Formats: sequence, C-alpha cells, structure tokens
Amino acid sequence: MFSALARPAGAALRRSFSTSAQNNAKVAVLGASGGIGQPLALLLKNSPLVSRLTLYDIAHTPGVAADLSHIETRATVKGYLGPEQLPDCLKGCDVVVIPAGVPRKPGMTRDDLFNTNASIVATLTAACAQHCPEAMICVISNPVNSTIPIATEVFKKHGAYNPNKIFGVTTLDIVRANTFIAELKGLDPARVNVPVIGGHAGKTIIPLISQCTPKVDLPQDQLTAVTGRIQEAGTEVVKAKAGAGSATLSMAYAGARFVFSLVDAMNGKEGVVECSFVKSQEADCAYFSTPLLLGKKGIEKNLGIGKISPFEEKMIAEAIPELKASIKKGEEFVKNMK
Repeated sequence: MFSALARPAGAALRRSFSTSAQNNAKVAVLGASGGIGQPLALLLKNSPLVSRLTLYDIAHTPGVAADLSHIETRATVKGYLGPEQLPDCLKGCDVVVIPAGVPRKPGMTRDDLFNTNASIVATLTAACAQHCPEAMICVISNPVNSTIPIATEVFKKHGAYNPNKIFGVTTLDIVRANTFIAELKGLDPARVNVPVIGGHAGKTIIPLISQCTPKVDLPQDQLTAVTGRIQEAGTEVVKAKAGAGSATLSMAYAGARFVFSLVDAMNGKEGVVECSFVKSQEADCAYFSTPLLLGKKGIEKNLGIGKISPFEEKMIAEAIPELKASIKKGEEFVKNMK
C-alpha cells in the first residue's frame, strides 16, 4: 500500500529490498515524537532507501523508536532524548528532516508560530552545522518562509553553509494542488503535476496551473477558487480538526516524498525534480520556491519560474513584499541571538 508513496521515487520504492551502498541513506528526524514526526518516521522506516533512522525529540523518542524497530524492514531505528543526546543522533547523517515545533491552532497563521519555532529551528540547525555539516537539511517547521533564512544564517555562523543543501519543504502545496486539480477535472491525481512556487504561507503559495501536466483549462472563476483553496488548504485542515492539530498526516507524506526524491538523486538517479523554498535569484527576493533539479550534492540546477500566465505574474508581484518581510524576520532573529 505504500509502494507508490512518492511519485518521483516510485521506482525506488518498488524495488526489492537491497543492501547495496546505493540504498544506505542515514536519515535523522528531529521532532520525531510529534504529529508529523511519527507518521514521517513510519514512512521512512518503510523505505528500502533508508538503512539507518535516528529519531530525536525532547520526549517519548525511546518509545517511538522501540515501536518502529519491530517493523520488518531493514532500516535500524534508534531514539535519542533531550539536547545532550542530539549530537549522537546527528553523527554520520546524510539527510536531516526537521518537523519539530508547535502546530497551528484555529485562528493562528503560520507566522504566529514564529517565536517558538524560530528558537527550535535555530537550536537544531546549529547542532546540524556542528555534527553533520555535510548533510542535506530539510526544514518542515513553520513558518518556512522565515525558518529557512534562520537555518541559512545559523550555518553561516558555523562556517558550514552550502546553499545547495538547505531546503524548505513545500511539497505539501504541490501534493494538494495535484489532488485538487485532479478532483476538479476527473483525473488520476498520481498523474497530475502542478508546480507550486513562491513560499509556503497564504498568498505566497503560487500554483502554476498554466504549467500543469497534463494541460488543464479552467474558467477564471474556477481557477481563482482552486488557487485560493490550495493557498488556504492548511487552514481547511486546522478548522476541520477543531483545535486538535494541523495537517500532520498529509505533511508527513509530503515530507517523505521529498526525502525519497532527494535520496534517489543522491544515489545518482537522473531527472529528479522537486519544488522547494531555497536561496534563489529567480525572483526579486533572496529565497523563493521553484522546481529544482536534484543531484548527488543537493541542488544541481534551479529550473526557475518558466513561462507563466498574467494571473500568475500578478500573484508573484503580490507575494514578494510578504516574502521579503518573512525572510528579513528570520535573518534578524539570528542576528539578535545571544
């Protein structure tokens, strides 16, 4: 049932379990006991691409690790608890995924999470810069539009910064866009691909429906409505859960999809493309999400925005001021850290 989990990594996931060096990714999940961390760890444990899974949190990780370790797949699992055990969790890691932080509650924006999650991301990325400076860093913790600049500035402070290895995971926006467009047009969602660019909050989420494969035609009212739904899909889940959490299961799926794509590319698979919020020169701000060609060392090539419609051009123009403000907020946070 998990065999086609990640479209770009589908072939890898269908391969029989192998012990070749190609499938020996060492992956850490920081925030592994939380609402995203647990299902994400389950999906990673299920993958033949992962040989070692290390789990870190400030509570419950030994139990989560014990539970997962009973699953009949080859990845070894170990749980680490509290700041003193974090260095051991990170040593030797190829990929670190960070879903740690507080979830959104009804009425909250992603930006409302800033004060708590900014400190968490700064602390965890500082540990990564010290103990696994060569690893790929995949940040899920919101607000991604600010936490990626935080991760960048922290890595710079430690002299370990590589712009090709720090990713803001925006994959859930693409997953939602694919699903919603497929529903509208009666298509198989596994065969729909909508690039989503910009950032990962409200109007900074810009689905490029004009670039959808297969090509779809929507009247303007439908286009406006589905774009708005993609942008506010996180709030849709927060409201539906009525205070009991935010998007955790779909985010875990999206996070796993991104990690599998990244590991596939690190293993030498060609043509692996995912959108991600990264340091960029593709728009009028320092960070921007666009389709990226992934390779053995992270970002191989930024594929840019491409040809877009006037409707999409207008959305980009409207998103830039908010993106710049969020980026500045993240950078200032690190500058002001003691």
